[in-house]
Amino acid sequence: MLKVILNAPHPITPFNEPARDLRIQNSPLWLHQRNVLAPYTTREVELKPGQRFPQQRDEMVVYRDNLFFDEEYIHTFISLARRKKTPCRAAFSADDPAFKEHALPLSTSYTPAGELFLIDLWYYPNGPVADAEPLVIDLGLSEMGYYHVPTYMADQSGDLTFQVPLRALIAIDSWVHIFIADVVFGLFSRGARFEKRLNEELGFKLRILAKALYEGRQVLECSELVTVGRNCSIDPRAIIHGPTTIGDNVTINAGTVIENCIIGSNVNISQDVQLMLSVVGDGAFLPFKSALFMTTVMENSMIAQNTCLQMCVVGRNTFIGAGSTFTDYNLIPSPIRALDGQGRLNFSNRPVIGSAVGHNCRLGSGMVVYPARTIESDVVLAASQDRRVIDKDIRYEDSDHHKLKAAGLHRRLYPRPGESQLESW
Repeated sequence: MLKVILNAPHPITPFNEPARDLRIQNSPLWLHQRNVLAPYTTREVELKPGQRFPQQRDEMVVYRDNLFFDEEYIHTFISLARRKKTPCRAAFSADDPAFKEHALPLSTSYTPAGELFLIDLWYYPNGPVADAEPLVIDLGLSEMGYYHVPTYMADQSGDLTFQVPLRALIAIDSWVHIFIADVVFGLFSRGARFEKRLNEELGFKLRILAKALYEGRQVLECSELVTVGRNCSIDPRAIIHGPTTIGDNVTINAGTVIENCIIGSNVNISQDVQLMLSVVGDGAFLPFKSALFMTTVMENSMIAQNTCLQMCVVGRNTFIGAGSTFTDYNLIPSPIRALDGQGRLNFSNRPVIGSAVGHNCRLGSGMVVYPARTIESDVVLAASQDRRVIDKDIRYEDSDHHKLKAAGLHRRLYPRPGESQLESW
């Protein structure tokens, strides 16, 4: 099958990079897409804006490169489309709970069509044609709770829940969608699929129990649920519960607690670190007593000691200083707004959400960041009498390093489209 990739050049704030280059599930999105489609495609063509579509009469799948999809969704989509033997386009029902609650807010990539929203994912059995039949996939939803909020803490009290799909598809138009793809449609979905299989397949359940008995571990700690790469050093006093994936050359020290996470390769995790439902990129460093809850940290970043991040997304090569706090709900109940796919503040549909920090940032110790605020790539911030609390989005022009004589030592690596990397001081 031929694979045709349509380019989505719009950069995602605050990273100033297109979605295809950002890490989802600890892999660049373009590589994740390639791996998921590998069993079905043997050739590929990538089209930039303005390029002509290949006029070939071959079986092909066409998709926009800002889409995150998992193996389960693609397998179902291609199987049903082949069975129909007609051109098909992926679609969501407007009433689908996972789409309506998690994917549609802040997005600009879906095309309304009556009671459906069309997605930039097509299947053509004999080359491209003008019309394609909408194909709505049953996502296999389950509702999962993640917070219990007292009445005085937010505009929505009681149990907060996610609509977790067994088959996931979402367009990455905002940094919030990275959080959704990594946590809700990634880690939560992986856990939901594991629970479903455990309840339905007796052989699978017996294999896990046998492995736990053989290894002398609790069920959630056995090697069927915790996958560890090569050359890892894990202190026996660390607690690791699955489903968890750990890469190669990882060091995990005493007192660390890890619950349902993806840990990349060459990661160093110090004593008493707390990780829950988070994705930690390759080469990251987490000193003692740092904590991540439902947070993405991309490659080669460092979250210093006593810093807590909840529902946040942190870019690559970024440092966040000790004792910093990223808050996740409004003290006075009010809807949380975040930057959408067009860079405008819009309703996020999230009662609690953290913040996003771009690539190549340096944040000093003791910062307090309000919910849904963004810090653009290449920013340097130091806590001072003038600025210790981040209550608005921080752009590159607001960076503290502009005030320093040694400003030229901090290179701008991720400019906005049309701006230069090199600047004169």
